[in-house]
Amino acid sequence: MNVLFSLMAGVAIGVFFYFGLWLTVQRMFTTRHPVVLTVASFWGRTIIALAAFLLVAHGRWENALASLAGFALGRVATAWLTPKGGQPRCT
Repeated sequence: MNVLFSLMAGVAIGVFFYFGLWLTVQRMFTTRHPVVLTVASFWGRTIIALAAFLLVAHGRWENALASLAGFALGRVATAWLTPKGGQPRCT
């Protein structure tokens, strides 16, 4: 049961990380300081994702491996859920 929870948590972490990346890229064209946005987004997403991995793994390599596999699935899910197109959709 812990491995299944770790896999699902990894998917959630991956969706959070990659959807945050997608939002950052969308906003880069409308912000006054794109470098600050990019750096802050990278570090924020990375720190939160690493902290979540540490909490989910709970010191067990099986949980860590399952959450990393879920993270990769989260990337696929985010690519499938986000709109496609050549131009960024900025509001």
